[in-house]
Amino acid sequence: MNTEINNSEKIVPGAEDFLPLLGTDYIELYVGNAKQAAYYYQTAWGFQPIAYAGLETGIKDKVSYVLQQDKIRLVLTSPLQPDGEINKHINKHGDGVKVVALWVDDATKSYEETTKRGAQSYLQPETLEDTNGKVVRSGIHTYGETVHLFIERKSYQGAFLPGYKAWNKPYQTESTGLKFIDHMVGNVGWQEMNKWCDFYAKVMGFAQLVSFDDKDISTEYTALMSKVMSNGNGRIKFPINEPAEGRKKSQIEEYIEFYQGAGVQHIALATDNIIETVSELQKRGIEFLTIPATYYETVLDRVGKIDEDLAPLKDLGILIDRDDEGYLLQIFTKPVSDRPTLFFEIIQRKGAQSFGKGNFKALFEAIEREQQERGTL
Repeated sequence: MNTEINNSEKIVPGAEDFLPLLGTDYIELYVGNAKQAAYYYQTAWGFQPIAYAGLETGIKDKVSYVLQQDKIRLVLTSPLQPDGEINKHINKHGDGVKVVALWVDDATKSYEETTKRGAQSYLQPETLEDTNGKVVRSGIHTYGETVHLFIERKSYQGAFLPGYKAWNKPYQTESTGLKFIDHMVGNVGWQEMNKWCDFYAKVMGFAQLVSFDDKDISTEYTALMSKVMSNGNGRIKFPINEPAEGRKKSQIEEYIEFYQGAGVQHIALATDNIIETVSELQKRGIEFLTIPATYYETVLDRVGKIDEDLAPLKDLGILIDRDDEGYLLQIFTKPVSDRPTLFFEIIQRKGAQSFGKGNFKALFEAIEREQQERGTL
């Protein structure tokens, strides 16, 4: 799924690659109906079926469908019994991200390095084997009930993991041009941002790329604060958000209220052609936040010359921002679950390594309009 990298490369100053992390292996969501969720991500998002585990593979308590698009791999898991941890998670949080799995060379070493630095153990190193080889995995807890699994798969040639079978489904959809996970954002509670940023720095060797305070991310009504943590090779980026004081309830407070705690707020998916990707996603029914037309009257004065025509960006509601290294194009979906929690970002980087600071006001005003409709502002 991924290509090897030079473990000694150091892109992010201050980070220590003592694990090291090679990329995102997969994201696992606990959902109420995995079969229907798999159809949604196939049909609307262009993911392809690659593996399955459930009753037919000897699993009695849960079912998992594995979908992939380029380097993005999603696992959708539902319980088969009325009790247990998966049911508790769904009852409390609704559909949401449980596992952020990270691809490593050595899952045992990754576990030992992180737990000796203070991480709470979730899964001691274990080896899974079948006729396709073996996978070693281990895991630690992070914010809320989210966990990181370390996946070592250099000795495995199967579709996904031992215990899964290849899922060869005749129903196939066209890709929407999504390439890889650019970053993944966590929402945490009041005064918890620094705690979790310190966790990623101390336990996993991450460094802070950038920080935003309530002056950067605020509107007339709400505010939040955010810091972006990255591993040394820059392949894993975790912005961490916390609420800040405002006149009304912020999107972070709304998330924490409905998710019943900290969790993954959104997953940013990269594309090489955001106009084509978003056009196709809209055709398939994906709903995005709407941006006032007035945004586009002055945006080029702020960001300068871009390669794209402004008209299709305006028609689609795509935002534009620039930093010292180039510019980026981004857009955000409405929540993809019934609770106003998890959503996706589509991003195309044209050199820029930042996160759209110049768009924060327009973006959060758009989110507030959605909150107003929900009666949660």
